[in-house]
Amino acid sequence: MSRYTIVLHQPLYLSVFAALVAVVLWAIAPLLVDIASAVPPFRLATIALLSGAVAALPMTLRKRTKARTDVRQVTLPLKWKLVIYGLVPALIFGAVVGYLAGMGKAPAAEAALITYTWPILFIVLSQWLFHRRIPLPVIVGAGIAFCGAAVLISPESLGVGASDHYAGYALALLAACCWALYSWICQAAPVAVAPLMPLLFLVAGAGAATADTLAGSTPGMPSGSALLAGIALGFGPYGLAMVAWDLALRTGPTALIGSLAYAVPVLAAVLLVVAGIAAPDWRLPVAALLVVAGSVVASMKSGRQQPASN
Repeated sequence: MSRYTIVLHQPLYLSVFAALVAVVLWAIAPLLVDIASAVPPFRLATIALLSGAVAALPMTLRKRTKARTDVRQVTLPLKWKLVIYGLVPALIFGAVVGYLAGMGKAPAAEAALITYTWPILFIVLSQWLFHRRIPLPVIVGAGIAFCGAAVLISPESLGVGASDHYAGYALALLAACCWALYSWICQAAPVAVAPLMPLLFLVAGAGAATADTLAGSTPGMPSGSALLAGIALGFGPYGLAMVAWDLALRTGPTALIGSLAYAVPVLAAVLLVVAGIAAPDWRLPVAALLVVAGSVVASMKSGRQQPASN
């Protein structure tokens, strides 16, 4: 065992509690985005990512429970340096901006549920890249989950404003793909990526700020509830949730902790309806349950393919 590695003994209920904290924080993200809807997506992404970098600082202070060597203690191949310091911030940027922009162009509940198909995408990607094959349960689960996403596209979407809705759906799917690839990199990297999260968030935030400037947005910071919602989005879903999820995965049973992520779309849909942001449409619970069911089916007989983060 490396001298940089320690073993943490933590009761199971604390690991589950940490996972549930992450799930709840991810589920309230659509509510925070709706409050800050007047803020341009790139600017809101900048605020959220910079706040998330601050909230994720505890990740740089903890020692890992797995026998992975700290990135600062080894010489990484150039390929992995480019992936970790270049591709990962780009994926974080794409995931956050795609999610925020998608919710601005499509109904919040629908865009959020499409984004939350990322666990099933991660499972498919992980199976293919690790084993060069996709087992039947994964194929079936993926089909069920995407049927859930398809349910959200009602006949009414074909009318006025359809192009805006479809653009929002595409952006939400882009966010899901970015989170899935990011999670696979965290799983496959020869070093622990979590301790670098504040730096990676800062790089992604700088990219969002640059994009906001190039987009020609009027300079200035939002005020009032919009600014508070943007900061809360970074501290909660993109900051504390990452810390809590990392703690849960390191100290609890991976299969149990990973399965809790599938509750996010259901809880998010319920919160949006309760808050009055989404109408109590029959499609929402059906779509949410299909996404969860598809993820559960796809994770059967899975080993390394549990979600690594969000």
